[in-house]
Amino acid sequence: MGIKSNNELDKEIDVFARTLYGEARGEGLTGLEAVANVIMNRLKISRQKGKFWWGNDLVSICKKPYQFSCWNEKDVNLIKINDITAKDKIFATCVRIARKAVAGILKDNTNGATHYHAKYIEPFWAKNQIPNADIGQHLFYKIS
Repeated sequence: MGIKSNNELDKEIDVFARTLYGEARGEGLTGLEAVANVIMNRLKISRQKGKFWWGNDLVSICKKPYQFSCWNEKDVNLIKINDITAKDKIFATCVRIARKAVAGILKDNTNGATHYHAKYIEPFWAKNQIPNADIGQHLFYKIS
């Protein structure tokens, strides 16, 4: 793993923050941090294994098709996350959380979760799984 330029890091932070905004902007600080931890837990596993199906860096993990729905082509959040600016207070918070996560100073409030879903849906992959965290309107699972 080489040293990243400021531009590369800024792009990763931007995509990371937009993912947080698109996935959990209504969940408050704890919910935003939980989604950030899922992304970082996926990155950690990818690095441990050398690579993994959900991506090997922050951008590929966030934008992996059908993993974080806000990036799906037909998701209503895609327009919102592409148009949001740092003037939005929630997005500015997402940027701060993303920076803390990348710096390694964000406490994992999900107990190592790699997946989550809104409580009002039950995806096929969650069947017979026991959540290891219940935060806001989401359930979090460690599946790898």
